[in-house]
Amino acid sequence: MGNPSKFKILRDALLRFFSWIYAAGVWGRNKCFDFGILKQISHDVPVIVVGNLAVGGTGKTPHVEYLISLLSRHYNIGVISRGYRRQTSGYILASSRSTPEIIGDEPFQIYSKYGNRVKVAVCADRNEGITKLLKTNPDINLIILDDAFQHRYVKADLSIVLMEYNRLPYNDHLLPFGRLRESIHGLERASIVVVTKCPDDFKSMEFRIIKKNLDLFPSQGLFFSRYNYAPLQPVFPESVRYGYSLESLTEADTILSITGIANPRPFTRYLRRHSAAVKSIRFADHHAFERRDMDFIKNKFNSLPGQKKLIVTTEKDAVRFAANPYFPEELKPMIFFVPISVEFIPYLNMDFDERIHKELSAICTKKIKR
Repeated sequence: MGNPSKFKILRDALLRFFSWIYAAGVWGRNKCFDFGILKQISHDVPVIVVGNLAVGGTGKTPHVEYLISLLSRHYNIGVISRGYRRQTSGYILASSRSTPEIIGDEPFQIYSKYGNRVKVAVCADRNEGITKLLKTNPDINLIILDDAFQHRYVKADLSIVLMEYNRLPYNDHLLPFGRLRESIHGLERASIVVVTKCPDDFKSMEFRIIKKNLDLFPSQGLFFSRYNYAPLQPVFPESVRYGYSLESLTEADTILSITGIANPRPFTRYLRRHSAAVKSIRFADHHAFERRDMDFIKNKFNSLPGQKKLIVTTEKDAVRFAANPYFPEELKPMIFFVPISVEFIPYLNMDFDERIHKELSAICTKKIKR
């Protein structure tokens, strides 16, 4: 057997080398947009882009939902996503016939939650998606693009970049050595930066440290958010005989946590705050649950000890389970999800809602004058 430390040194050296190649490609592509070699298209309605520098796990969908709830009383909103891991291609407008396989789990979650309050569509080419959505829905006067910060062919009017508190970009590296899609210098294009999933005991000193390390322009807004976890909700309401609450469970009870998200650690930590024992099954982000996965979950659940046993999953995974034909019938009364919402942490008297409304008002005024 070889020396593990030598193997790690060689592996890291190779990953760093490919990171340099990747960095050169990202730098060159961004410069092509900066110099107008690659063209950006501006649209007649305001376009908000929500994205990140790193791959996955920053909380884009809950923050998109926050924006929808904040703005839907004032704007007719269209949401466009790529529809990652869907089994279709091209432009698709979400409808009552949509499933996670057709439009992707995150767009399906948004559509399931808001229905006709917003129009949700998926399209890999965001400009094509915007054009088609506005053609069939001319009353839309605000577009939100989910996970499109690197999709620079659309000229964003307002760019919101999210970064996770435990995975800040100044402590990370570019792919494949790290998790960054582009370097921290990409933040220069952002209008607003949000540090997400902050702990409840977030201290004022941490605000200052993060602000200093990010070194944003004075015109850029820096905000901090955290998750609020709501009471358990059944994945299959029609099958539930009686409800559960996490607070009512005791040390004699067991929770089987099932996740298929990029970073399940905050979710698992939340479950472990309660008295019941927690056993976890972790699948890859956007995992497509098959019959064998359901058999595995069923066998795992049946083998667990506990006076009371239940399955708890994330809101994102719940939509996939609810639409999955292989989910075991006998487990339907036992599976629940934890709804989450975003809360912004007060900092230096800056208000996220106020900043968004102010930015959009200025953007609309400019577009009217054009």
